[in-house]
Amino acid sequence: MAEKPKRPLSAYMLWLNEARDKIKRENPDFKVTEIAKKGGELWRNMKDKSEWEAKAATAKQNYIKALQEYERNGGGGEEKGSKKRKGKASAKTTKKSKKGASEDDEDESD
Repeated sequence: MAEKPKRPLSAYMLWLNEARDKIKRENPDFKVTEIAKKGGELWRNMKDKSEWEAKAATAKQNYIKALQEYERNGGGGEEKGSKKRKGKASAKTTKKSKKGASEDDEDESD
């Protein structure tokens, strides 16, 4: 089975992926965090973001189509290795099971 489609990038992330190299060239001593901060500053000050918003909208539509196709082909159900909360849920279940077992033991002794 094919893997589940990845969520699309936002307009900002699409822009940042393209602008990152330019920011690095202009500021070679910047660390990764400083590049992201500078990118956020440039994005906020940008007047026309329509190009990137249109690209993000297209990516979202493609994602929705891919997700529907994935689900039509049997995706979205329980899979091996799927991310599932095991820790707390199973601990509660175990605790209830032990409590129920001790009550059952008391009933048997009567």
